[in-house]
Amino acid sequence: MSGQLRHASKMSILGLKKKQPKTFKVKVITMDAEMEFSCEVKWKGKDLFDLVCRTVGLRETWFFGLRYTVKDTYAWLKPEKRVLDQEVPKDSPITFHFLAKFFPEKVEEELVQEITQHLFFLQVKKQILDEEIFCSPEASVLLASYAVQAKYGDYDPNFHKPGFLAQDELLPKRVLMQYQMTPDMWEEKITAWYAEHRGIARDEAEMDYLKIAQDLEMYGVSYFSITQNKRDTDLQLGVDAQGLHIYSPNSKLNPNKSFPWSGIRNISYSEKEFTIKPLDKKKDVFKFYSSQLRVNKLILQLCIGNHDLFMRRRKVDSIEVQQMKAQAKEEKARKKVERQILAREKQMREEAERAKEEMERRLFQLQDEARLANEALIRSEETADLLAEKAQIAEEEAKLLAHKAAEAEQERQRLEVTALKTKEEKRLMEQKMREAEQLAVKLVEQSERRSKEADHLKQDLTEAKDAERRAKQKLLEITKTTYPVEMTIILTKTPLPSVSFLFHHTTFTLPSTHLTFPHLHCPRLEYMEKSKHLQDQLKELKSEIESLKLEEQQQQAMFNEGNVVQMAILNATKHPLQCIANEAGNHTRLQIYMLLLY
Repeated sequence: MSGQLRHASKMSILGLKKKQPKTFKVKVITMDAEMEFSCEVKWKGKDLFDLVCRTVGLRETWFFGLRYTVKDTYAWLKPEKRVLDQEVPKDSPITFHFLAKFFPEKVEEELVQEITQHLFFLQVKKQILDEEIFCSPEASVLLASYAVQAKYGDYDPNFHKPGFLAQDELLPKRVLMQYQMTPDMWEEKITAWYAEHRGIARDEAEMDYLKIAQDLEMYGVSYFSITQNKRDTDLQLGVDAQGLHIYSPNSKLNPNKSFPWSGIRNISYSEKEFTIKPLDKKKDVFKFYSSQLRVNKLILQLCIGNHDLFMRRRKVDSIEVQQMKAQAKEEKARKKVERQILAREKQMREEAERAKEEMERRLFQLQDEARLANEALIRSEETADLLAEKAQIAEEEAKLLAHKAAEAEQERQRLEVTALKTKEEKRLMEQKMREAEQLAVKLVEQSERRSKEADHLKQDLTEAKDAERRAKQKLLEITKTTYPVEMTIILTKTPLPSVSFLFHHTTFTLPSTHLTFPHLHCPRLEYMEKSKHLQDQLKELKSEIESLKLEEQQQQAMFNEGNVVQMAILNATKHPLQCIANEAGNHTRLQIYMLLLY
């Protein structure tokens, strides 16, 4: 029974052991990546650290460590103790930060591998941006330009347009707040420096960044709060690659007192008291106090590590370091050659691209010239067609003008003929007018002559009437004295009636006596004929004048010269014709008067 109980208890113990996990999860955060590992329970800090270094490809392991957070401070994973036996967080996975624990004195000489340089660059850059390392605004802008060169490569204005740094954190907030400048203004300043770093590779830019940063006062310094004695005010202890430094509480830039590693003989602590013994025995021992035991252990750990590295730098490099340096030198030489080749290829490519762009530009230019030439040719053809059409129109117009010129010439000749005819007609008209004037003069003379003759005829008629009256009186006297007869006398104007004498039953008739004027009858007929002839001539002249007026109206719109000539003719013929008409009127009145007389 007791054996069974022992066997059962033994089995329960084995079961509990089997239920315990053999591994645990770990998350390691580097400056540019996060990694998770499954670690064995028995692993020491060195096992996990070596795994991380192999994963990263880091051989310069003495600068780095795994840091974790404990309560309100931090601690470094100890390599000689198991991971789970240390005061690591009980979270799963356990978080560690892979950071530089110790800093070199001269980065260019001590940092061999490119990965080491890169990790230091990222960590120092973060410390500057987080203001853990004080940096002046000028140095901040210069460091930012090297950071941009390491990230973006050579500056290309065609690719790096304004605003390309808007998403990058490049300057400490203190610097941004110190000056009243816009992000565009800061970017302009950074870009001005960035453009001067052309041709610098990424590792060279990061190394240049570290070479500037290592000269900053707070570079690589780990600060701790201390007191020189239990009643004194607080001080600041700084541990770096050069030694130990004592600062006032409000200043971390200029130490009040420094203890270089070369002047320190021994460092020891007892609980919360630290003792620094100078190498020179004449100098006083410096003691200070720290409030936490964990902080004291951390200070001692950093002092030992920095002192070991200080002594190591002053010794001949180990074979491993020499091999790494040789390999790094060969790697740098190889990379330099590769960069040169790449630079030549890049230059050749840029030249080829420029040549291509030039050829494309030239091609586009030739295409544009060809297009313009084609358009010019099309315009020329259109212009030629238009000119041909205009030439045809001009030829037709020339023919039309020639035709019009011929017509004008014919019209001119016709006008000349017309002018000649007009001149001839004018001459004939003038001749007719002269004849009409002569005839009018003759008619006036004849009229005067006839008037005189009419006066003579009146006088003769009066004398005849007087004679007839005397004869009648004599006859009456005779009849009255001789025969008492009844007498009847019938008188007419022309001819005179016969006179009958009746005596009682005896009647005798005297022969009729006709009072005629044979000397007036013939001139009257001649005058009537001449008047008729004159009227015919006047009618002919009138018809000719009307025809000339009609021709004048037709020719007036085309030729003023003909109008002037014709108006001159009309003016020349106006007054004589009027005289002729007046004379004809006078003659007509004279003729009527003569007829009344006769």
